[in-house]
Amino acid sequence: MQAANRVVLNTGFLYGKMLISMFIALYATRLVLNALGVEDYGIFNLVSGIVAMLSFLNSSMTLSTQRYMSFFLGAGDEGKLKTAFNSSVWLHLVIGIVVVGLLEIAGIYLFNNVLNIPVERLPAAKIIFHFMTLSAFFVIISVPYDAIINTHENMFFVAILGILESVVRLSIAICLQYAAADKLILYCGVLVLLTVVLLIAKRVYCALHYKESKINIRDFDGKLLKEMFAYSGWGMVGASGVIAKTQGVAMILNVFFGTVINAAFGIANQVNAQLSFFAVTMLQSLNPQLVKSEGSGNRERMIMLSLMACKFSFYLMAFFAIPALIEMPFVLKLWLNTIPEHTVIFCRLIIIASLAYQLSAGLQMAVHAVGRIGTYQVIMSILLLLNLPGAYLLLKAGWPPASVLVLSIFLECVITAYRIFAAKRHTGMSVGVFLQRVVWSAMVPVGFSALAALIPYYFMEEGFARLLCTGMITVATLTLFIRLMGLTPYEKEKLEGIIFKVIAKLHPRLVIPKAN
Repeated sequence: MQAANRVVLNTGFLYGKMLISMFIALYATRLVLNALGVEDYGIFNLVSGIVAMLSFLNSSMTLSTQRYMSFFLGAGDEGKLKTAFNSSVWLHLVIGIVVVGLLEIAGIYLFNNVLNIPVERLPAAKIIFHFMTLSAFFVIISVPYDAIINTHENMFFVAILGILESVVRLSIAICLQYAAADKLILYCGVLVLLTVVLLIAKRVYCALHYKESKINIRDFDGKLLKEMFAYSGWGMVGASGVIAKTQGVAMILNVFFGTVINAAFGIANQVNAQLSFFAVTMLQSLNPQLVKSEGSGNRERMIMLSLMACKFSFYLMAFFAIPALIEMPFVLKLWLNTIPEHTVIFCRLIIIASLAYQLSAGLQMAVHAVGRIGTYQVIMSILLLLNLPGAYLLLKAGWPPASVLVLSIFLECVITAYRIFAAKRHTGMSVGVFLQRVVWSAMVPVGFSALAALIPYYFMEEGFARLLCTGMITVATLTLFIRLMGLTPYEKEKLEGIIFKVIAKLHPRLVIPKAN
């Protein structure tokens, strides 16, 4: 299968999974919030946020491990591929044990000295913290299996497993409405069991389909293991910065305003996760091709793919972000029975920060593909960690809770500037080309589309009709402006070719032959 066709097919599988999972997750969140109540839901988001952020750590470690597997697969070295997998199993087992130990030690200090949790719910909060720490261990040791599945670009299995996980989570949320035990503890305990089941499913599937995934405790290369440990370690440094930023901000908000505001913060992150899933999915499906290009020595193609990843992930996020930003109060009314205070402004600001991230996400993939990431990850972590003292100082000075997210947007812009510099240094990418092909080509169409989408806001009453109208205008105008101003001739040709192929597969008679 050609690389372009494989990317399109994999993206299609993941988008199908996303559509199903998104609606299920949103409805499940509504049920869980109703079952737990605002206060317990805030405690859940505060404590389990550590594991929620570990999902980002899991993604980062998966990309780090996948980088070696994709590199060896692209180079056609099956022996090295098998050795890389077995080395990664050992590596992540050690990482998992260390992370659990650090979390348990940190938990003692946080519960005794930092977190602002009602005394009567403190025992339950400690129990679910232990549950979530255990879940983190199983998430980390599943990384080698996630990486080998992604390396083989088997997004069909990823999609099926993701849909099944969403259905199970919805079933748990429904059953939670009728539970007689402590619902908070019960909910987190069942989620740990789900993590174990997912790990077993991935391990069994890989053992049956990929011969290099069979564990052999003696099949590892000490030199390669050391190199992978260094690479994954630097990847964890960068991912830990994101975790510390997000969960650290959640804890600072908790100290100043209590658990209720953590419910608003958790809902806002949930909204952002669903809106950005299309963009994240596209990056996930494109990353193996990008790394294989670098592995085969085709640096020019790798840079081209990274620039396309930046631009198209921003477009995909914008399709959903524009109507969501405009109609957020009504969207939340449709979704939730109870809307915690500050949720609307939190949602809007986190979405804007996410858009800023998408604009340079492909450059991060390019730097990782090259492999020289030590200095890059340290500087990235320092920039991300600036959110914590900044947030504390703002709230201590009496600024409103939303000010910490405004600071986050500013720092994300600074991080984008650094990613551009790092990509130029490590890959040879032209800054001028990035500004022209990505920044200008992305910002102008999205800006014009956002202005057009504001028209219903000023001339129609709030309601489903206005939401629908705003969404339709966004899709129509953004598609038009991208076609006119956002694509290079090469990208237009490739995109049209992909569309014709999809239409031809649906119905050959619908394809109109191109004029010579």
